[in-house]
Amino acid sequence: MTSTSPVPSAAPVQAPPLVLTIAGSDSGGGAGIQADLKTMLALGVHGMSVVAAVTAQNSLGVQGYWELPPEAVRAQLDSVLSDIGVHAIKTGMLASSGLVEIVAEALAASDAPAVVDPVGVSKHGDSLLAPDAVHAVRSALIPAATVVTPNLYEVEQLTGVKVVDESGLREAAEAMKALGPRWVLIKGGHLPGEPADLLFDGEREHRFTAPRHDNRHTHGTGCTLASAIASRLALGDDVPAAVAAAKEYVTGAIAAGFPLGAGIGPVDHGWRWRG
Repeated sequence: MTSTSPVPSAAPVQAPPLVLTIAGSDSGGGAGIQADLKTMLALGVHGMSVVAAVTAQNSLGVQGYWELPPEAVRAQLDSVLSDIGVHAIKTGMLASSGLVEIVAEALAASDAPAVVDPVGVSKHGDSLLAPDAVHAVRSALIPAATVVTPNLYEVEQLTGVKVVDESGLREAAEAMKALGPRWVLIKGGHLPGEPADLLFDGEREHRFTAPRHDNRHTHGTGCTLASAIASRLALGDDVPAAVAAAKEYVTGAIAAGFPLGAGIGPVDHGWRWRG
């Protein structure tokens, strides 16, 4: 006789933490939206995207970029935030003051932590920020940030402070903190010697060091680090713990970076799976 006992229902599936990237698309796949989503997948969160610009780029550089109309960016933001929601937000390339202001409004209206990567110059030295947008980044976007993650070129662009050695990181952090974010992470990877980053909230200082790998394939490191911090914040870390975990992930990705095309290759976002 066939049993008619009911089959136990499966436990409901719960969505992982939700992280939104607002940035530009990299046609070469190493940076921008593509790097952000790969990082989020690798760290166990659900990545979502608002495309703010489209770039034509490869391992040799950026051949062109086209920002999306403000209404297209606003519509993407409204679609995600009104229906799905977020546990953390990461911003990257925002080419114009109009786009910066739209995104800054969204960050200010959200309770989710925001990691702002104030992208101004590409790895190849190509400018990715219109001159009129610098003021908007300084006055509107950075004050809405939980963590802002400038490299040394971006520190100089935004504050005028030029760092030539590790002793200058604190001055850079204080200058960036004066713009209004809760935390500042100054990335010192372009300095000679062992790479050192400084995390600062106006009082507390945390320094992070990592070995310097003999590897020129580092395209996407800034995007990857900011996305990793946002992912760890969405998973429940506080800021220092999120930065520490993100640094460990990015250091491994740099070590596993691979050649692609004739120029600078990307970091390997899936290095833990292949390790």
